[in-house]
Amino acid sequence: MKIYQHALSLRARKRGFHLITDEIENSMKEISLIKAGICQIFIQHTSASLTINENADPTVRVDFEMFFNKTVMENDPAYEHDYEGADDMPAHLKSALLGSSVTIPIRNGRLALGTWQGIYLGEHRNHGGPRQLIITAWGE
Repeated sequence: MKIYQHALSLRARKRGFHLITDEIENSMKEISLIKAGICQIFIQHTSASLTINENADPTVRVDFEMFFNKTVMENDPAYEHDYEGADDMPAHLKSALLGSSVTIPIRNGRLALGTWQGIYLGEHRNHGGPRQLIITAWGE
């Protein structure tokens, strides 16, 4: 079994959902050496998330942002953790709902994503800054 691991620093992005599939594939060329395996992508932050969803229509990402902003409101007076800004506690909650990692099968040297699937970064802060990923791939 082969195991490969890389750190990837994503540039700062505005709040919202962003496709990062190409950046991940470009940073982990060793995936092409694995016939059958697994790739795990982990984000080292508590106010951003990773998920997999449709990569074709950009309005899906707009609707994701709208849904999560309606579901997890800012400026809720019940939040006790509020000293880092109105967007901070909602960002933690959105991250908890979506998760900090995704796992994707590797098949014949490629991520086995479906035709319309892409990997999203959910940036839940207004000014989140660069985000760090750890990408691990293993298999035969």
